[in-house]
This record gives sequence, structure tokens and C-alpha cells, in this order.
Amino acid sequence: MFAITAVIVYLIWLLAPVLMPFAVAAMLAYLGDPLADRLERLGMNRMWAATIVFVVIMVAVVGVLLLLIPLIARQVENLVSNLPRYGDWAQNTAWPWLQARLHLDPHMFDSDRLLALIKSHVGSISGIATTVLGKVSRSGLGIAMWLTNLVLIPVVAFYLLRDWDRMVAKIDGMLPRSIQPTIAHLAHESDKILGAFVRGQLLVMLALGVFYGTGLGLVGLSVGLLIGMVAGLLSFVPYLGFIIGFVAAVIAVLVQFGDWTHLLLVCGVFVLGQLLEGYVLVPKLVGDKIGLHPVAVIFAVLAGGYLFGFLGVLLALPAASVIMVLLRYLIERYRMSELYNEHGPDDPVIAEVEVAVHRDGEVDASTSAPAPDDRAAP
Repeated sequence: MFAITAVIVYLIWLLAPVLMPFAVAAMLAYLGDPLADRLERLGMNRMWAATIVFVVIMVAVVGVLLLLIPLIARQVENLVSNLPRYGDWAQNTAWPWLQARLHLDPHMFDSDRLLALIKSHVGSISGIATTVLGKVSRSGLGIAMWLTNLVLIPVVAFYLLRDWDRMVAKIDGMLPRSIQPTIAHLAHESDKILGAFVRGQLLVMLALGVFYGTGLGLVGLSVGLLIGMVAGLLSFVPYLGFIIGFVAAVIAVLVQFGDWTHLLLVCGVFVLGQLLEGYVLVPKLVGDKIGLHPVAVIFAVLAGGYLFGFLGVLLALPAASVIMVLLRYLIERYRMSELYNEHGPDDPVIAEVEVAVHRDGEVDASTSAPAPDDRAAP
């Protein structure tokens, strides 16, 4: 079993660039399968149901890309152009305040060097698309691979969406009958966790990104949309998106406005966002506790990205969900086993101590009991 798992992991690592479009397509098909099942239950043919769901997904993806790419580009340009203001605020307001409160060396912070470093990195982020397109345009093979993946992802997603239930049934039919109920149970539990976390959390991230971006934009922050999108994207880990977004928004509002009114408005946006997430979005879209601890989520994403690159990031949460289901099953089997329930031989030292304590208790009880009344009844 371990040898098979090791071979699979090695093949995934070896074929990561080739598997990338298939992983993206499988994720799209998995997200659209419940809607296709609902249309099929309404009497629609699976082919037509898959086609409708596929068209909806493609229109949504293309629309989001066409909407977000220009907005993100403008937000990044705005951030780069305002970096001198952030540097002045840091040098003349933030650093002196920290030095006065923490008694730091005045020469500890080199704001000019820090500003140049941040500006170089943010500038490189804004030019990623140009750099990538430039490299791709200089390589015929790169263009071919890029176009192949661009065409392959929707084609594979459509066929997987159309044949999803059929493939699951075939896999189930190939399992040995002795272990089929166990495998089916584990697969059902994994699907429940994946459905709750992946589908639900994606909707929560989207809703929070829209809410934070719109709210900060209405407050008047020039980079409010970018901060809101980052806060929504990181909200799959509880409080991580809130903390990062709130700190970034507070810094931005202090630099841009520097008054209490806008600062309180930003605080109100994030308080409302937390209430919306905790009492509406997560209970309705994600449900009760799904068993993925925030630390496990962070470790899974970082480990997957380090081992397999972007493919590992895509497969991190599904793999973590399946591993959690397997661990729960193994713990349940262990607690039902003789190894857990069998009582070992009594320790003679512990037995002697228990007898002594019992004897002392009896002595104390006999000495503390009231003496019988010898007086005769009248």
C-alpha cells in the first residue's frame, strides 16, 4: 500500500506540468457536477445538463477574468504611484511613533531602502503579464503549450462533467466486494468535506471579496478593491483574511485621509464583514465544522506548493480532506480494536496503594462515625 502511494506521489511530481490542465478541468467538473445532477433529476438528459452547466461555468470564468484583470491592473498602478506617500507616512509618522513607544534606535529603519525594495517588488508584480507574454512570444513551444492548455482545460472539463457519474460507477464496480462498502463510505465522507469546504468556501471567498472591496471603495480608499480582493481570497483560513485586510486598510486610510471618520468607517466595514461571514455566509454555505483545522489548511497549501508547484496548491485541500477522513476512520477502528479496549495486568504497586487508601478510608469512617446512644428509651 505504501509502495503504491509512493509511486503515485512520484508520478504526480514527475508529471506535474502535464497534469496541470487535467487538475484544473477536474476541479471545474467537480464544482459543476451537483448542478448537472439537479438538472438530470428534473428530467433533463445528462448531455444537455452537462452542456448547460459547462456554458454557465465558462461564461462566469471569462466574465470574471474580463472584469478583474483591468481592475487589478489599475489598482496595482495606483498602488505603485502612491508608494511615495506611503514612504513619507512611514518615515514621518509610523517610524517616529514606534521609536518613541518601543525606545528603538532611530537608525534602525532605513525607510528609503525599504521603499525602494517594496516599489521594485510591486513594480515587478505589475509587469508579470508583460514579462510572461514576452517570454511566451519568444518561444514557439511556449506558445503551443499555452494554447494547448487553454483549449485542453475546457474540453477535458466538459467530458469529465458529462461522464462524471459514469466514471464513479465504473470505479465502484471495479472495487473488491469485500472492501467496497468501506471504500464507498470513505469516498462519501471525503465528498461531503470537499463539497462543504471547496464549493462553500469558494462562494464565501467571492462574497467577502465583493463585500470588502465594495465597502472600502465606498469609504473612498483608492486601493480598496485590491485590499478587499486579497482579504476575501485569504478568508479560507479563519481570521487570516480579516487581519491582513484590516491592517492594510488601516494603513491605507491613515495615509490617504489621516482622520478618525474614515478610520471608523473602515473598522465598520470589517466588523460587518466578520458578522456577515460568521452568522450568514459560513453557516449557510459551508455548514458545521468540517474537520479541516486552519493550521492543517495552511500546512497543506504550503507543502503542496513546495512539492508540486501550482498543481500542489490545487490538490492540497482535496488531499488534506481525504487524509482527514482516513485518519478519522483509522482512529475509529483503533478505538474499536482489542489493542485499545483490552485491559492490561494490574500493576502490583498501584494495587497495593489502592488497598491502603481503601483501608485508611474505612478507618477514618469508623473513627468519625457517631457513637451509639446507650440511653434507654423513655
